[in-house]
Amino acid sequence: MKRGVWQKIRNTYARWRIGALPGFTFLGLIIFVRLTGFFQYHEWLVFDSFLRWRPTEEVDDRITIIGINETDIQNLKAYPIPDRELALLINTLQEYQPRAIGLDIVRDHPVEPGHQELTTVFEKSKNLFVVEKVIPPETIAPPPTVSTAQIGFIDAVFDEDGRLRRSLLGTPNPQNSQDYKHSLTLRLATAYLASEGISLENGIRDVKTMRFGGVELPRIHPYSGGYVRTDAGGLQILLNYRNNQNPFHALSLDDVKSRNFDPAWLRDRIIIIGMTTPSAKDVFNVTAIASSHSAPGEIYGVEVQAHAVSQIISTVLDGRSLIWTWADGWEYLWIISWGIVGIILGWLPLAPHKNFIGVGIASICLVGASYLLLTWWGLWIPVVPTVLVLVLNGVGLTAFYQYDRAMRSRLNERQSTINHTYTTIHNGPLQTLKLLIKQSRDRDIYQDELISKLTQIDSELREVYESLEREVQTQEHSLRIGSGQEINLNAPLHETLYQVYSQTLERDFPCYKTLQLKIPNFELIDEKHLSIEQKRSLCQFLEEALCNVGKHAKGVTRLRTDCLQKEDQCIIRVKDNGSNSSVSSEGRGTKQAMQLARQLRGKFHRQSSPEGTLCELTWRPKKSWFS
Repeated sequence: MKRGVWQKIRNTYARWRIGALPGFTFLGLIIFVRLTGFFQYHEWLVFDSFLRWRPTEEVDDRITIIGINETDIQNLKAYPIPDRELALLINTLQEYQPRAIGLDIVRDHPVEPGHQELTTVFEKSKNLFVVEKVIPPETIAPPPTVSTAQIGFIDAVFDEDGRLRRSLLGTPNPQNSQDYKHSLTLRLATAYLASEGISLENGIRDVKTMRFGGVELPRIHPYSGGYVRTDAGGLQILLNYRNNQNPFHALSLDDVKSRNFDPAWLRDRIIIIGMTTPSAKDVFNVTAIASSHSAPGEIYGVEVQAHAVSQIISTVLDGRSLIWTWADGWEYLWIISWGIVGIILGWLPLAPHKNFIGVGIASICLVGASYLLLTWWGLWIPVVPTVLVLVLNGVGLTAFYQYDRAMRSRLNERQSTINHTYTTIHNGPLQTLKLLIKQSRDRDIYQDELISKLTQIDSELREVYESLEREVQTQEHSLRIGSGQEINLNAPLHETLYQVYSQTLERDFPCYKTLQLKIPNFELIDEKHLSIEQKRSLCQFLEEALCNVGKHAKGVTRLRTDCLQKEDQCIIRVKDNGSNSSVSSEGRGTKQAMQLARQLRGKFHRQSSPEGTLCELTWRPKKSWFS
């Protein structure tokens, strides 16, 4: 039995190995293609879609945008906005004591009238932060009279598709490597959180990043998430846009001049001043949030600053997640794991449509898990290559394994036909031939009887051929036993076995002549989960056992045959009281009986004792959860 179990394990492993080879080939190919950057654009689309599909978030009332729009420009009849107007605006805002003001409008040269007035405002406003651009080729200097601690750069790093998904918080000064520049975003967040007693420090787990209190800013690397060989210079983090069409309170220049606003929108808040008109050309392509502008997928630079500042202070104060990624090794382990899941799904011995449904469900679970990890915990994991390798392995290997199973099924059918043919011949004409050989050796047969026996064998062989031909042509569920009788296998099993018993005992075997007592005991047997082939094999087992009694049980006077079910065990048992010297030999019939026992997950037992010979097959009927 153990040998059969190990053989089954080896066969299963062999089939798994054959199918796993193309599966791991697909997996290696997907990983190679990912390393080339081919999936990068598709990963960005999925990333943006997941962020856009998030539930709507609340307005962040800690930030207010002062957007100078087209109407304001027309009312002023001047562009760029004169320094005096900016000075008046900042002075008005200061009346409400905001925590920080960010002026997202470049002032590298005077815009008269009012330049001196604006310079004075810069000098006395310690909570005001102005901007510069430091990354070539488009560098812009800050106002000359403002201290370095109040200057933040507004350089942006775009992806290859022109979308903005990253926030650059710090970078070495290209003109002076010893000078490290901070962005306007970082300046405003630092000023706001300082009032909460939280300062900006170096990271602990990652010493190359920054942290506010216990929150480290997860910087991106060249291969973070869906990126491949991206420029990760400086300190860059992924932008976790606030998902709301109007995520911040917004006022126009005219609203501030006319005092048409709620003072609570300004007091103790971060105020960011910027241009909110297309003519200023300060717009960015963003598809991670729904845009309220007339041009879909575009938001103004001042809004980008608001989102970038909001994500930092919301993380530190509210626990809102920043977007982070696994290390490369974990990402590829994730892809490999789902590739193996695809191989397993393709390997499952189910109908093709069930395998495809399984692959579909697994893909939905994978996409759903990826969405939840990003939206709830901020974890961006590979989606496109993972789904692709799952589907390729699940669907492709389903076809491969189905073909392999069809081939094995045909081979099994061929082997089953061979076994069935041999058993039919063995239990019929071959038994007669063996008896004839035995009688010839004992010189216990006359010429006329010899000719008669040979003629009988010839007739039985022809009948075997005709019977098998009928089975093939008509697909009848029948069995021809050695007596020449046809047994209907569709009848209840105990009736079929009894027909085999009664027909076999009528055959002309020498040991049957001494029988004095025959005890047949045939009862109902659970055959719900037995196939026709298994019923045929059970009948042939009983016939073989009875034929052995007729040929070898010398001096037999008593024969008991039991075919029954006792509690949860089915039994076919033939027991005689004769003397049998051939029990120890392991012939073809014994091997087939052992194979049948393995198929039924049962046991075959045969032994000889002074009281006679016992031949027994036992098995437990399969149980169904729905029975």
